[in-house]
Amino acid sequence: MRIDIISIFPKMFSAVLDESIIKRAQIKGKLNLFIHDLRDYTLDKHHKVDDRPFGGGSGMVLQVEPIYRALAAVKKKIKGKSRVILLCPQGKKYNQGHAKKLSKCTNLIFICGHYEGIDERVRLHLADEEISIGDYVLTGGELAAMVVVDSLVRLIPGVLGDKNSLNFESFEGNLLEYPQYSRPAQFKNWRVPEVLVSGAHHKIESWRRVQSLKRTGARRPDLLQKNKG
Repeated sequence: MRIDIISIFPKMFSAVLDESIIKRAQIKGKLNLFIHDLRDYTLDKHHKVDDRPFGGGSGMVLQVEPIYRALAAVKKKIKGKSRVILLCPQGKKYNQGHAKKLSKCTNLIFICGHYEGIDERVRLHLADEEISIGDYVLTGGELAAMVVVDSLVRLIPGVLGDKNSLNFESFEGNLLEYPQYSRPAQFKNWRVPEVLVSGAHHKIESWRRVQSLKRTGARRPDLLQKNKG
């Protein structure tokens, strides 16, 4: 998979995308990741990429021209089709099912919105889809891009060491993950459930299923409704 990210704050990404699973994915050759500074694609001598909104209003709006130029330059480097994703509050709310679909794409380009907004022509003519990671406001799309990239890279075959670990994570099958424990079996007076140290694997699997259902029902009953649907 190749991922390109267009941002006015490219330095924000190194702390997250050069560590952990994302770094390992790049080392394994499963992921090619490129960060592009939007300011490199403006014709303004001061590298300005924003301006006041037509009709008045507060704040500044990211301009369409530098984004268009950045996309054109990035696409020239890509073999095959690419999917362009705009990260913004108006987008469709992101979830695990969406991550699975995106993880099957060969080329993804993320545009990070910023300031008070982004020229509407980017939505209408340049982006294939819009994504929001939640109903709250961030300073820009950079953090959202990191979240989305992290969630989908782990789904690329061969990235995680244990190929079965994905099957037991939260939101798989619209269920939250069961409680997890590790050694020691007793700390202070807090003991691990006896079934987990019993060695009876069929009982353990049954216990985990029940716990997932209980936890989902208590914390996210909306997910159980999706299963019924």
